[in-house]
Amino acid sequence: MNQEEETLRSNIRDLIRFVKQKKTSEKDLFENNIVKLAGLELQKMLSEISTPDVSPTPNKSTGINVLEELLKKIIPVLETDFKSLTTNETQRASFRSHIVNAVVKTLTPAIANNEADPDSDAALSEEIDIEVTDDGADDKFIDIRSDADKKASEEEEAPDEKEDFAVGTDGDETGRNMAYQSFKKIETSVIDSYELLSDPEDQELFYDYLIANLKLYFNKFEDELSGAVEEPSNQAYDDAVADGEAASGTGDEPADLNIEL
Repeated sequence: MNQEEETLRSNIRDLIRFVKQKKTSEKDLFENNIVKLAGLELQKMLSEISTPDVSPTPNKSTGINVLEELLKKIIPVLETDFKSLTTNETQRASFRSHIVNAVVKTLTPAIANNEADPDSDAALSEEIDIEVTDDGADDKFIDIRSDADKKASEEEEAPDEKEDFAVGTDGDETGRNMAYQSFKKIETSVIDSYELLSDPEDQELFYDYLIANLKLYFNKFEDELSGAVEEPSNQAYDDAVADGEAASGTGDEPADLNIEL
């Protein structure tokens, strides 16, 4: 084999090797791209499956939907005021009972109006025909009291709002006063939310669930304040405590606890 032929063969081998390497590189690149695309698609699918739908699903009842929005407004207010009563549980119990009682008293007239028969009201108004006569004697009365005396008299005659607020329930006076201030913050929201509803079923659900949720939230707040959480334990600790108590008997000196690990 001459030199020229050997060079030709060498060039052909190099060319074949180059073509094979190029094909291998292209194949690897193609496969890598396929793997990457597949991985991205898989991640997308997993993300769609594992990501929860954060948008809340509306309830079937409009009354419950309206109540849910109301609770978001009033529960933080009640929680703050309730948890400020830290002297004793009696104050919080009074706060709780006065708030629930106030909600009941506030919504009862609205419920009564919704349940009233309009025909019977019309008939009743037709039957009542009162003729009011006034001889004008009151118009001739001249009040000679000073402005200060008039104001003092009006203040004495004015009903105590806190006493009126407490009608229907008893309890600690501090809890009552705090409940009075707290209810003034939420009263308008409660009334406005209820008056959005005209369907009797919605109104009934709203009222029943409002009272139930107030009581449940007060239970939750009381549990959080009490801090009555049982400390976790294990068998080794329990055995060591039992051995220590047995060893100490009735003596005053505490026994050493030997815990074998």
